[in-house]
Amino acid sequence: MSGAVHSLDTETLPETLPLFPLTGVLLLPHGNLPLNIFEPRYLNMTIEALGRGRMIGMVQPRHAQPDPVADTAELYETGCAGRIISFAETEDGRYLITLLGVSRFRILAELEPAGGYRWARAGYESFAGDLGVDAGATDRPRLLEAVKAFFRVKGLDADGQALDDALDEALVTSLSMLCPFEPREKQALLECAGLTERGKLLTELMEMALQEAAFH
Repeated sequence: MSGAVHSLDTETLPETLPLFPLTGVLLLPHGNLPLNIFEPRYLNMTIEALGRGRMIGMVQPRHAQPDPVADTAELYETGCAGRIISFAETEDGRYLITLLGVSRFRILAELEPAGGYRWARAGYESFAGDLGVDAGATDRPRLLEAVKAFFRVKGLDADGQALDDALDEALVTSLSMLCPFEPREKQALLECAGLTERGKLLTELMEMALQEAAFH
């Protein structure tokens, strides 16, 4: 499954990706995603990825499935390729890794499973902007107001100073990945065209959650 490589601007991205389907888990470009790997097939996937560019394709199943690796489990067409930037092995044989989001991708075709997990041919052409810094504008005061209220209602800890100091892209990316939204909402955040659209949707999702909480 080594395959050719696909060049996109200054990055060389793999034409084929091992797929890690996880419901409700979101990886965005430039975001950091820690993962606790313990299933044998994904332990195999991690070792394979370490030897072939350290890239893994994170993607969500469309529906809740007992076994998302199964051929019958339908996946969303859009995922995000992440590069392993840290790796550690625990005494009980688990792998603790961190993925750095590189670029979103579209599943062009699924390939024959190998190593016990799914593979896909990936296309990146629609997401060339993921490789650079997104300088899109956000309604920062509205976003921060919604974030702080959302964290209070959900009983989550928030470092107000860190939120105030974060750059717009880092703020929107980290909050989109961390906040406990529904899988379909996470997918909508992934598929936003850019920072402006993602920041607007993120704010709206938190405001809707606050409105629902007010009626309970």
